Amino acid sequence: MPELPEVEHVKRGLSPKILGEIITGVTFSDKVTAGKAAGKQTIIKGIDLKTFEGKIIGSTIKALDRRSKYLIFTLENELHEHYIISHLGMSGAYFVVDRLEDIGVPNYINHWHVAIHLQSGKQLIYSDIRRFGELRYIERLESAAQIMAIAPEPFDDEAPAYYLDQLTAPKWQEKTIKEAIMNHSVVSGCGNIYACEALHLSRINPNHKVKRLSKAKRTELFEAIVHVLNEGIKYGGSSISSYRNVEGKEGFMQTRFNIYGRKTCGTCGGPVTAKVIATRNTHYCTHCQK
Repeated sequence: MPELPEVEHVKRGLSPKILGEIITGVTFSDKVTAGKAAGKQTIIKGIDLKTFEGKIIGSTIKALDRRSKYLIFTLENELHEHYIISHLGMSGAYFVVDRLEDIGVPNYINHWHVAIHLQSGKQLIYSDIRRFGELRYIERLESAAQIMAIAPEPFDDEAPAYYLDQLTAPKWQEKTIKEAIMNHSVVSGCGNIYACEALHLSRINPNHKVKRLSKAKRTELFEAIVHVLNEGIKYGGSSISSYRNVEGKEGFMQTRFNIYGRKTCGTCGGPVTAKVIATRNTHYCTHCQK
């Protein structure tokens, strides 16, 4: 699943290609059309296809922002600003091309689902192999509960104090620290891969309950989260399975993992333990992470 660093790279890649463009049309794949006709929320969530199309055609793409793992497209017409919120799910990807065939990655050509036509003649294509992602039209950001519930961005000045305060809440005390830091109301954008890497960097066993960790150790973990997320951004994100950036290229962060997906620990060389914690595959070293 694309996490914060991967989504940040999508945002950076898309922005110079689409900002200022006027939306002139929308085309949906047969899978989306059939799914919506059957009453399913296939890719386009919370709105029917005709209304979605009518709401965005004629609007200018004014801004593109990232909030945790969500992309927020700010649209503007003669009446008001409005928004498309998009989550990439497990395998979503965006491309800006003249023709669908220009994507150059067969899987993403075969699994395209939404084509937003731009005044320049380009198309903003959303592809999704597993169809777990979404585009959701909203009139006001305040009405998007999933956005409003997110903690401050981990790079923001207020984020450390907010994180420490959240971890004092009674509901987290009996939870594992890994489950806590993967919740976006505690830390924004820390998904499974980067949680494993941060816990390894701070030498914390992911099975520990929150109540067991001192304030100093919680602080050390937050600093490790920020570090691994910054590393992820620096090295283009991680391409474990299907992630591709806007140019269709893989990231390189996976070559720098010390624990996630490895058989041996990148620090001590010992065996890596794999266990499901909070429904996610978790990798850690029992020698390094006490």
